Amino acid sequence: LKVSGHSFSALTVPHPILNACFCDCLQNDYHFEYTECDSSGSRWRVAIPNSAVDCSGLPDPVRGKECTFSCASGEYLEMKNQVCSKCGEGTYSLGSGIKFDEWDELPAGFSNRVTNANASWFCFHSSSWVPRGNYIESNRDDCTVSLIYAVHLKKSGYVFFEYQYVDNNIFFEFFIQNDQCQEMDTTADKWVKLTDNGEWGSHSVMLKSGTNILYWRTTGILMGSKAIKPVLVKNITIEGVAYTSECFPCKPGTFSNKPGSFNCQVCPRNTYSEKGAKECIKCVLGKFSFEGSSECLARPPCTTKDYFQIHTPCDEEGKTQIMYKWIEPKICREDLTDAIRLPPSGEKKDCPPCNPGFYNNGSSSCHPCPPGTFSDGTKECRPCPAGMEPALGFEYKWWNVLPGNMKTSCFNVGNSKCDGMNGWEVAGDHIQSGAGGSDNDYLILNLHIPGFKPPTSMTGAMGSELGRITFVFETLCSADCVLYFMVDINRKSTNVVESWGGTKEKQAYTHIIFKNATFTFTWAFQRTNQGQDNRRFINDMVKIYSITATNAVDGVASSCRACALGSEQSGSSCVPCPPGHYIEKETNQCKECPPDTYLSIHQVYGKEACIPCGPGSRSTQDHSVCYSDCFFHHEKENQSLHYDFSNLSSVGSLMNGPSFTSKGTKYFHFFNISLCGHEGKKMALCTNNITDFTVKEMVAGSDDYTNLVGAYVCQSTIIPSESKGFRAALSSQSIILADTFLGKVWEQLYPGYLCLCDLCPVCSVKCHLPCNRSSTTTTSCVNGRSTAVKMRCNPTKPGAGVISVPSKCPAGTCDGCTFYFLWESAEACPLCTEHDFHEIEGACKRGFQETLYVWNEPKWCIKGISLPEKKLSTCETVDFWLKVGAGVGAFTAVLLVALTCYFWKKNQKLEYKYSKLVMTTNSKECELPAADSCAIMEGEDNEEEVVYSNKQSLLGKLKSLATKVRAEF
Repeated sequence: LKVSGHSFSALTVPHPILNACFCDCLQNDYHFEYTECDSSGSRWRVAIPNSAVDCSGLPDPVRGKECTFSCASGEYLEMKNQVCSKCGEGTYSLGSGIKFDEWDELPAGFSNRVTNANASWFCFHSSSWVPRGNYIESNRDDCTVSLIYAVHLKKSGYVFFEYQYVDNNIFFEFFIQNDQCQEMDTTADKWVKLTDNGEWGSHSVMLKSGTNILYWRTTGILMGSKAIKPVLVKNITIEGVAYTSECFPCKPGTFSNKPGSFNCQVCPRNTYSEKGAKECIKCVLGKFSFEGSSECLARPPCTTKDYFQIHTPCDEEGKTQIMYKWIEPKICREDLTDAIRLPPSGEKKDCPPCNPGFYNNGSSSCHPCPPGTFSDGTKECRPCPAGMEPALGFEYKWWNVLPGNMKTSCFNVGNSKCDGMNGWEVAGDHIQSGAGGSDNDYLILNLHIPGFKPPTSMTGAMGSELGRITFVFETLCSADCVLYFMVDINRKSTNVVESWGGTKEKQAYTHIIFKNATFTFTWAFQRTNQGQDNRRFINDMVKIYSITATNAVDGVASSCRACALGSEQSGSSCVPCPPGHYIEKETNQCKECPPDTYLSIHQVYGKEACIPCGPGSRSTQDHSVCYSDCFFHHEKENQSLHYDFSNLSSVGSLMNGPSFTSKGTKYFHFFNISLCGHEGKKMALCTNNITDFTVKEMVAGSDDYTNLVGAYVCQSTIIPSESKGFRAALSSQSIILADTFLGKVWEQLYPGYLCLCDLCPVCSVKCHLPCNRSSTTTTSCVNGRSTAVKMRCNPTKPGAGVISVPSKCPAGTCDGCTFYFLWESAEACPLCTEHDFHEIEGACKRGFQETLYVWNEPKWCIKGISLPEKKLSTCETVDFWLKVGAGVGAFTAVLLVALTCYFWKKNQKLEYKYSKLVMTTNSKECELPAADSCAIMEGEDNEEEVVYSNKQSLLGKLKSLATKVRAEF
């Protein structure tokens, strides 16, 4: 029943429909919204009932403001009258933007999503972005997780956010999609730039009108047990929402005391505020608060963790005082029963001497020696003798005051407690980390050097070491402390060179400088990376005992070194030597190094400064490095073996794998090998295709930081596109495996397997080609990395051949420091010589004979000499000589038969006569007397005719000889 615009219920019996109360809507029962803009750019303002409210009589729609209308900063659109009004105290407005700066929980509209369809169960259930109060933190694992926010813009605008991204083992990308899940700008660089430790960077991207879906996506790459540092994001601002119908209340710990504010101010120390505060409230006596606090805390009793000691500058008596000071701001109470008191200050101790290169001129401080002079720190500065120059640099080993080119600071990601504090404190024979404000503070120590230059005598050397920085340190930790050593070149961006976690014994670390530029070296110490306000690890510290930088442009000298003199007179000033020249001791003149030697980068005085190249290598023209010229010669068993690897001088590549991380991420190891040639230039390049800023590596002689790593052997990690859902494969974590060529030698294992190598100091196998070494040392490889390439002659693999790694070490290394490769190719065979072929003679045909030359089987050579042409020579046929031989043989046989018959018949006659003679002799002696006469009787015939000859026959001679021999016996 409706009477005069009011509704009344005339029934008392409950009914599910008739029991509803259709009252007129009150102002608090509804709110206004704009409809979508039409094609003409206009819209309507309509009233929308609030949820769980049933009423009637809503205001009629009215024409709204134009679609591009927006209020100024500090104002909001009052929808009832459609006019802009100023925000009240305790609130703020960006006008046409929205801001997210509270991260106690995930703000409305944000969502976490695993954006890799092939991710594991762990990723879908345990990996996400985590709110941390003032910022939100990304995942720390190797899952691909996106923080997503969708916004509809009425006009073009932008998104701006602050972030901290310091670890290149996690990929961080920001991109925008439309409501069709299509990227708005595929040409834009979606990879976010790395920041320095403790630094908040900023990133902004223009947005188009319409629906924009914002993605903050991170992907961790875990190759070992080392934890990655997450990405931090805060203060997300989106501009272009056209209007805001209400102001935002100030978050706890901030306030706004003026109408029309576009931001809120932070409450000072020892005050607090709640949400939407107009002013901050002071803490009551006995309580305290840090800057930007939402509540006050009770002051605890003072302990030994609340104070620290310092050394005052030396006084005129050469004494320093030990002073004890409370950590500021002081939050503890001394008046409590269990509180400790500050120890008495003022104890005097002898000041340490000045650092080398400095002197004490009778005052309480040390001063640098004037140019051209030197001092060890205990004596006055003296000029260098003739023929010598100061060895410039810095050697800090006494820490009474902080040197002039060093500074210290403190920084915290989540708060400003330690802003203005000293991050490090001097302590006599060392400098140590300070107290800080929280356990997760970054305690920072900086050393600034404007440049490096070699000694005068070496200014002409190319590609050599310009200087080095060495420091001795130790860490004492009970938690997960980390010490970072970082380098900044030309004040562009800081790169983490090395880090040490946990307790480390006293040790030295050296970083080599190859580029003359402005350097800032930074040591950053963090007791724990866990966000917490309490101070449990105040006793965890790092101590640095000495820092030495050689060849610093603005350095001082603690000693002098020999230099080359001009040829005009012995007392002339130092002059630079040409590249590859050393200083002769007798004359102090420049003299070129002998062939196949390279000049030492540490000293050039004396011929011993020229170091012989390794076996099988030669030096460059300027004697700066040794390299392989692709040729090798070896004498073996009176046989010369020559090798020519020129066709293998192009960079060889190998991709092995796949390998998988502990969470199942697939990746490959990609290697590039520059075997020889190119006058020693490092032709093997490994690239990081994420962005020039994601992975920063320094290469000698190149720009400050580049995404290319040049060496003789280098390695990259390849992540296939399907592994993480990227549009293309990613190449990252490029490292140098070899940048120094040591040499090669020869050893024969079995036919066809040739090994050329150097007796590498870190190699366990004798047979390598070549043996290369990296000058970059790490905590795991204190002697640097070494690489050995075995060459195998394999005629079945022509051209570049095939490169492989040992089956027991699929990553090419078993210890991370020594890498082994096998390169099989026909080009690895020796050059052919006359020992590699033999000749075959053909049959004699028609008076001519052919001689052919063929390779020995199997053939283990290439190129070299060619096979000789076939040879044709004259010869006699075999049939002729057979006939001659047969005739001679037949004649000889007939002759032998005839002689045999003749001598047989002759022998029969002689035997008869001999027998008759014997019988006649016997009858004379035994029977009858001798005859008176031997004459033939008259009338008798001479029956036998005996002929005597003075010439003996052959048989007679034999008999006579036999008789003579018996007579002698």
